[in-house]
Amino acid sequence: MAESPGAQRPARSGGGLSRVLLVHVIIPLILFYGLRWLGVNQFLALLAGAVIPAAGMVRGLVTERRIGGLQLFMLGMMGLTVAMSFVTGSPRLLLIRNGWGMAAIGVWMLCTLPARRPFLYEATRIVVDEGKLQTLKVNWDRYPAFRRMLWICSAFWGVACLIDSAVRIILAMTLPVDLVPFLDDVLLGVTLLAILAFQRFFGRAYLRRNGLRSRGLTITPIAAPGQVA
Repeated sequence: MAESPGAQRPARSGGGLSRVLLVHVIIPLILFYGLRWLGVNQFLALLAGAVIPAAGMVRGLVTERRIGGLQLFMLGMMGLTVAMSFVTGSPRLLLIRNGWGMAAIGVWMLCTLPARRPFLYEATRIVVDEGKLQTLKVNWDRYPAFRRMLWICSAFWGVACLIDSAVRIILAMTLPVDLVPFLDDVLLGVTLLAILAFQRFFGRAYLRRNGLRSRGLTITPIAAPGQVA
């Protein structure tokens, strides 16, 4: 109660990212290959890895006491995939759950484009401290090029997630089952690096073409204020 929300923001966002990576990436991967090394069959090893992220999502919903459409969709798809896997006994259906999750995230990002503020603005607002949050708001209100850049980068995020989803499904349906969980995590790293590289280099170049210089969230006009569009 004594601390301001702005003071708590950085620790919460950093801790949240670490928990997401731990629950959705590291633990399921270690659990799958650990169980396979112990001789557990592919289906049960994958099922054990799928339970951890699902439990984490449910715990997050209960803790935050807030249910969003994206979380409900992902939980529903995860539950349906697991149910269908039990019916068919196919470990490949369990493998494609990550593909459905990335597809849901990509569609959600694209759906924010007609909104008042796109995905990337809201995502940045969540992870920065109070001082940078004010800078973000000023940039949004003052520079039309900054707003357009965030919309373009948000669209790229959404399309990249949909491409990632399609690749995951192809991998899950064609490659050896024991190889796919590892490749899933490699693909996640490649997708994130591609997104961040595009956002960094395109964003700076786009702002320069519109007479602005960017250093992090600090944006200044290159030309005199009266000459900036």
